[in-house]
Amino acid sequence: MVVSTGVILEGPNGILIELALCFAFKANNNQAEYEALFAGILLAREMGAQSLLAKSDSLLVTGQVTGEYQAKDPQMAAYLKYVQILKKSFAMFEFVHVPREQNARVDLLAKLASSGKGGRQRTIIQETLRTPRTFTVDNLVEVH
Repeated sequence: MVVSTGVILEGPNGILIELALCFAFKANNNQAEYEALFAGILLAREMGAQSLLAKSDSLLVTGQVTGEYQAKDPQMAAYLKYVQILKKSFAMFEFVHVPREQNARVDLLAKLASSGKGGRQRTIIQETLRTPRTFTVDNLVEVH
């Protein structure tokens, strides 16, 4: 089974950047949610965003990032630590849960990524991650 996810970055004046992510490594749904969060954070930072409101339909990931839940699994704890570092890139960072039914557009991007039919859509970025992100002091992106 191919795991995929989508990211929608909405900027001022209604500008949308859509990213369809496909994972070429075995990823569970929680890993995919964190990878999507990283992709969105890094893209927003690259675009020069000063504040970020991130949304996810994963109760677990949202709860871990907001401090409501603990990250007991070592991989989830590493992901959470990286989010804590990356969110310092923004003057304001908020992460909220949205019901899955309010996330239909992201679900469509995920289906696009897993279909293998991308490439013709000019406004959608498609990316395949070959391996999960690893977090060491050597490869962390400098946060300003």
